[in-house]
Amino acid sequence: MEDLQSLRGQIDQIDRQMVELFRQRMDVTRRVGRYKAEHNLPVLDQERERQVLLDKGDLAGEELRPAVTTLFQTIMALSRRQQRDMLKEGADNPGLRRYLDARAHVRPPVKSPRVVYQGVPGAYSEQACLNFFGPHGNAQGVEQFEHAFQALRDGRADYAVLPIENSSTGAIRQIYDLLSQYEYFIVGETTVRVEHCLMALPGATLDTIAQVYSHEQGLFQCEQYLAAHPNWRAVPQADTAGSAQMVAASGDVTKAAICSERAAQLYGLNILARGINHNSQNTTRFVVVSPRMELREGADKISTVFILPHEAGSLHEILTIFAVRGLNMVKLESRPLPQRSWEYMFFLEFNGHLDQQVTADVLHELAQTTGDFRVLGNFRSNLD
Repeated sequence: MEDLQSLRGQIDQIDRQMVELFRQRMDVTRRVGRYKAEHNLPVLDQERERQVLLDKGDLAGEELRPAVTTLFQTIMALSRRQQRDMLKEGADNPGLRRYLDARAHVRPPVKSPRVVYQGVPGAYSEQACLNFFGPHGNAQGVEQFEHAFQALRDGRADYAVLPIENSSTGAIRQIYDLLSQYEYFIVGETTVRVEHCLMALPGATLDTIAQVYSHEQGLFQCEQYLAAHPNWRAVPQADTAGSAQMVAASGDVTKAAICSERAAQLYGLNILARGINHNSQNTTRFVVVSPRMELREGADKISTVFILPHEAGSLHEILTIFAVRGLNMVKLESRPLPQRSWEYMFFLEFNGHLDQQVTADVLHELAQTTGDFRVLGNFRSNLD
């Protein structure tokens, strides 16, 4: 029976042979790149690569076909990257130009900033403002998410604090769509633990309630509790705290709201039930959005957004970039592109700083590989 050390020795010998063969292969693909440059040919020949992967799978047999296909997808991605460097592909990517311009105009954090959030006092978004800017920040609520972006556009605010995802219900799609629409930057993040309370006017009881008001996310996060009261009608509103404000103004004991304990205190409502969200660890992540790029102290997370060509293996090539560079991806979110069926925009976050050489290399490769991309920001991770 062979011992472990002997088997590992055999693996090391095979690996040395594989490295030498890989070196030879990359030398040949470099020469292919020179030929493409001389004859003005594109780096990617999608049909050729598809056939190569099929042929390698056939050589491997059914048992090893998936593994060998993955291996050669990675090898071919590295070869494409080598050739793209030779042909200087990506230098004219508009996303790269936008990023370099934003870096040239980085601003320091604004002192005594004007901050906007969606909702009214008592909203979880207001709490996020307090978390990030402290109690002395000048924070004001707006009616809709887009109004916050418009306030930045019009110079009426320095920052907007907006919810981007919830641990129970996932991404908040409107924010991703607005981030793709407005060319602004993420400069920070914070989290707020969500404990939804059912509240109503003094004198109301669970038996008097007929309608329950909250933001659609609040209703969704409490759907199990609401399902236990089938006679109640759930009514979506623009925000949670605004629902409490509306119930307080109604004078109607048949109406109730789902929002924070602070909202109940602000609007004089009684809490009938606490913690009615089905996930006791329910947390919302908020991002701080600025019209200008900032690089605050301790920045360790980079957020990007890019569009991929509608080609087989395009996402795998992006993932290979980060794997080869040893960078830790912390989030990948996709959104469909309006009026472009089955094409997607990807939001990707990874650990790093824009001043690191490895980050510059990754951004250069993204410019080569994607249809368009943007750097949304470099900020300090704060997901406690």
